[in-house]
Amino acid sequence: MLIEKHKDKITEILGRYPEKRAALLPLLWLAQEEHGHVSEAAMKEIAGVLDLTPPQVYETVTFYTMLNRQPIGKFHIQVCRSLMCALVGTEQLLGWIHAKLGIKPGQTTPDGLFTLSQVECLASCGTGPMMQVNDDYFEQLTQEKLNRILDDLKRDGKSPLATGPFMFPVPQHMNR
Repeated sequence: MLIEKHKDKITEILGRYPEKRAALLPLLWLAQEEHGHVSEAAMKEIAGVLDLTPPQVYETVTFYTMLNRQPIGKFHIQVCRSLMCALVGTEQLLGWIHAKLGIKPGQTTPDGLFTLSQVECLASCGTGPMMQVNDDYFEQLTQEKLNRILDDLKRDGKSPLATGPFMFPVPQHMNR
């Protein structure tokens, strides 16, 4: 399956590391790129390649929120549930998303477009409430702004309201 199809890529990844175990995250990424999530079968295959037990691979998959154990929608909405975001409106943001899309954390819209997850810190503590959709951050959210973002994503596949991963610009002298 994964190993047969990507034998050359796996060999190349393993060649980067002095210990096979260190290739765990890149192999998990490869599995997720292939299927949109890391299946139990892929975890078992990767465990075999790296001489690990399936539970060792599983504990890594469940630790990192960027690895998905189930298929997700085209747009993966991740809402920060850390204390700082909770204090400025995580629950309200989740309520707005539920009102707009009809889903709660762990659910995907019937059309397969949106999956909602709650995650730990997204490193945007000063700009909450915020969410990450795929690789884009959306910060200082209001209900109106959220509705526009979701409408943009449905219509165009992107939203001009993305703030980067960080809202604050990097000083020019650090951008070299």
